[in-house]
Amino acid sequence: MNTDFMDALEQIEREKGIAKEILIEAIEAALISGYKRNFNSAQNVRVDVNRHTGLVKVYARKTVVEDPTDPRLEISLDAAEQIDPGFQIGDIAEIEVTPRDFGRIAAQTAKQVVTQRIREAERGLIYTAFVDREHDIVTGIVQRQDSRFYYVDLGKVEAVMPLNEVMPTEKFKHNDRVKAYITKVEKTTKGPQVMVSRTHPGLLKRLFELEVPEIYEGVVELKSVAREAGYRSKIAVFSRNEDVDPVGACVGPRGMRVQTIVNELKGEKIDIVKWSEDPVELVANSLSPSKVVSVDVDEENKVARVVVPDYQLSLAIGKEGQNARLAAKLTGWKIDIKSESQANGTSSDEQVRDAAYEVQE
Repeated sequence: MNTDFMDALEQIEREKGIAKEILIEAIEAALISGYKRNFNSAQNVRVDVNRHTGLVKVYARKTVVEDPTDPRLEISLDAAEQIDPGFQIGDIAEIEVTPRDFGRIAAQTAKQVVTQRIREAERGLIYTAFVDREHDIVTGIVQRQDSRFYYVDLGKVEAVMPLNEVMPTEKFKHNDRVKAYITKVEKTTKGPQVMVSRTHPGLLKRLFELEVPEIYEGVVELKSVAREAGYRSKIAVFSRNEDVDPVGACVGPRGMRVQTIVNELKGEKIDIVKWSEDPVELVANSLSPSKVVSVDVDEENKVARVVVPDYQLSLAIGKEGQNARLAAKLTGWKIDIKSESQANGTSSDEQVRDAAYEVQE
C-alpha cells in the first residue's frame, strides 16, 4: 500500500461517511489473519499501517521470560535487552517479522476489507433510511413475481410484497407503479429487507393523511380503521374544531378526496363515519349507511344490541355480514342486530332465524 491508497481512504471517508481510522483498524485486523494464514504462523503478531505513507509492518509479540520454552511466544531477557535495555521480565517485546512479499498480500486484503466495509456502510444507511419510514407509504416499480412475492423497486432497495398482502381485486405486471405500506424493515445477511403491503389498514390511513389536509394538520383525527381489502372499508373520524365537519373534510368537494383514494384502491368502497365517545352514537354511526332505531349497550361485556327498521335489516347486516362485521371491527363492540318486528316479537320464527345477525370483532 502507498500514499495513494491512504488518499483514497480519505476520499471514502468524505463520500461514504466511513472514518479513515475505522477502515485502517479493520485492515490491520484482517492482515493479522492474512499473515497467519499465508505464512503458517502461530505466533502472536501485531500489524501496523503507517497513517501517512501506507507502509505495512508486522511485529511478533513475545513475552520476556528467564528461560523461554516456546520461541514463537517467548523471548529471553538477554535477547530482549539487545532490542531495548529497558525490558524486564513479564514485558512484551515486539520484533519486526515483515515478510518481503507481504505488500502484495496487504494490498489484496486491504481492497477486500474496504469493499466489504463500504457495502456494510451502504446497507446500514439504507436500513436507517427505511426503518424511519416503517408504517409509511412508499411508491415503487414492480420488477417481478414468483410463487410467494412481488418484488418492488424502491430505488435504493428492492422491497418484497407477499401475494397475500395484495388485494384480491388486483394483479400487477412488470413496470407497474404501485403505492404500498411498509409493514416491517429488517436487517439480514444480504442487507435490509423491506416488507410492504396493499391490504394493511395503515395504507388506508396514510392515504387519507395524504389527501386530507385537515388530517395532516391534526384538525381532524382518524380514530379507527376497519378494512376488508379490495371490497369495503370503514373509517371513524373526529374533529378537534367544532367548525370543521370531519366527514365532509374526508369526502372533499364533490367527493373528490375520497374518490382519489377509492381509485387508488381499485374501487374499494369506503364508509366514513363520525367518531363519538358515546358508544350508543358510535355503534349507530358505524352501521352506516343503514338507519338505526335504537342501540342498547352492555358496557361490561362490550355488547351492543341494535334495532333497525325491517326494510333496513339486510342493509345493516350487509352482503355476507360485511357491513356489521366491519362495524364491529371499527368500534371494538360485539353487535347484535335485529329488525323492529323481531325486537317486538311480531315476526315469524322463520323470519327471526333467517334475519337475526350477531357479529363480534
